[in-house]
Amino acid sequence: MYATERHDAIAAALHSAGRVSVADLAEHFDVTTETVRRDLDALESAGLLRRVHGGAVPVGRSSLVELTVAEREGQHNSAKSAIARAAMRLVPPTFTGSIALDAGTTCAAVATELARWEPATAGATITVITNSVPIAATLQHSEHVELHLLGGRVRGVTSAAVGTATVEQIGALRPDIAFVGTNGLSAGFGLSTPDEYEAAVKGAYVLAARRSVVLADAAKHGVEALMRFARLDEIDTLVTDQEPPADLAGALAEADVEVVVA
Repeated sequence: MYATERHDAIAAALHSAGRVSVADLAEHFDVTTETVRRDLDALESAGLLRRVHGGAVPVGRSSLVELTVAEREGQHNSAKSAIARAAMRLVPPTFTGSIALDAGTTCAAVATELARWEPATAGATITVITNSVPIAATLQHSEHVELHLLGGRVRGVTSAAVGTATVEQIGALRPDIAFVGTNGLSAGFGLSTPDEYEAAVKGAYVLAARRSVVLADAAKHGVEALMRFARLDEIDTLVTDQEPPADLAGALAEADVEVVVA
């Protein structure tokens, strides 16, 4: 395969997956990692991608880039739906406890599943706590859900309550499960998001819950946003749509994180 053909294939893989790794590309094309790195350097010089540790991400994905909820709603929908369905294995019909739901479109997909959830015992309910206005709207009429909407300043980007008051409310709770979204998930940096206020809320969920479950599609693998809100060893479970790359998989195993692939 000529270099130009490899470049086209790498660009297509990046567009499809949201991230490519040097090791995976070297194995796929049966070339050395040095060859792949030269390919990525050339593509970066052409403005077609941005190099990150171990691979590359699309141009524009910097540590500060944060899309609005509306912009994210059309991205990776099948992956988010699959992740949500897999996450619901943790909420069987016999579940009678409490769930904290972070903001974001993947957590919103879980909310859609919860709206259809039915308890094993007629009349039984579960408690759902969220700082997300759209998620609260999804669940507000569910007879089996006792809904608690946290207060705070609502960010327009995420339609989520954030700030000191929100974090304090979460700190006073002990939900059985917290489903938390993330913008980045990497072996070295852990879980991250671009905004410090969102990071504080996500970190509070992780610390408060008896079981913290991170929901992340494969486009988040290897990504590092500006603000870390949790180390890998602070979470219990990762639900994702693809097996993590080798370096991330190893770090998750070392941190004793259960990985569920939808």
